[in-house]
Amino acid sequence: MSDNGVVLPWLVIRQDDNGNRYRVGRYATRAEAERVADRLDRRGQQKLYTVERVSRRAASS
Repeated sequence: MSDNGVVLPWLVIRQDDNGNRYRVGRYATRAEAERVADRLDRRGQQKLYTVERVSRRAASS
């Protein structure tokens, strides 16, 4: 998946206490996505933030 031709294959996903998952953002590198997830985790809002890579198949859909 891309935004203005830039590939953004890394997602930050928030999972709440009820198991609902929400995409927080898309990033070009895993390191960038992990920095964002770590920053959000430190806020202590009782949410779980994870980093996932979008598969090429899902990105091309």
